[in-house]
Amino acid sequence: MVFSSDPSEQLPMGYERIALQVAYNGRHYHGWQRQKGAVSVQEKLELALSEVADMPIKVVCAGRTDAGVHASGQVVHFDTPNARPMRAWTHGGNIHLPDDIAIQWAKSVPESFHARFAAVARQYRYVIYNHPMRPALLDKEVTWNFRPLNVTNMQKAADYLVGEHDFSSFRASACQAHSPVRQVHAVTVHAAGNYIVIDVRANAFLHHMIRNFAGLLMTIGAGKQPPVWAQQVLQACDRRQAAATAPPYGLYFVNAEYAGEFALPTTVLGPHFLQPWLPLA
Repeated sequence: MVFSSDPSEQLPMGYERIALQVAYNGRHYHGWQRQKGAVSVQEKLELALSEVADMPIKVVCAGRTDAGVHASGQVVHFDTPNARPMRAWTHGGNIHLPDDIAIQWAKSVPESFHARFAAVARQYRYVIYNHPMRPALLDKEVTWNFRPLNVTNMQKAADYLVGEHDFSSFRASACQAHSPVRQVHAVTVHAAGNYIVIDVRANAFLHHMIRNFAGLLMTIGAGKQPPVWAQQVLQACDRRQAAATAPPYGLYFVNAEYAGEFALPTTVLGPHFLQPWLPLA
């Protein structure tokens, strides 16, 4: 039997709930969610865990990612009656996973833990390679923008996006969320050599919300619009008034936050970029 781990359901007698942190390169996947006729991260992870558990496993994630989007801190949970040491879930799971997906840690958690509904905040990181020539080593792992970007103006614009707002201007037409209102806790922009890193922390996100933030901030950074344009776009509540959606390649799901009572392991957010940038000696 495969359980959905719906938060309204009780954990069946004899079952244990396991939380995992997973990292993956989304380049070759049609997003996180399992879907017919397309390769997904969820499918690969469930197949690997099923080998360890000797039974079908279904996982629930903290936040679904689109095709081409990466993760360094995705959190998932699943229920199983077949007890295993945590090392079996991590090392055993990784043996059955492709090289571009890796389990970082595993922990037994109480029934009250839910990867999606217990998360109090989530954080994404968008990485831009800002250089006249395209990158080679990080192809499809960062977004290339050849125009010189003004980080100061990008941060001024980003400040308008902080707070509780109707983010309809940054919502994809296919978004299925019931409400466009979200609480954005922080948006920071910093340079690290030829890279520009945008970090966004919020209670939850709309479909394409971060990529639409990135498209707007790059437009402003390139001098095509002033920083106050971010406020104007936000207040318009109209996707047609905003910039183009940025590519998926530079986007990483880096963290999901939970109450301290769950005592989940802490990890350094990645991909890692120095702030401020310090050149090597």
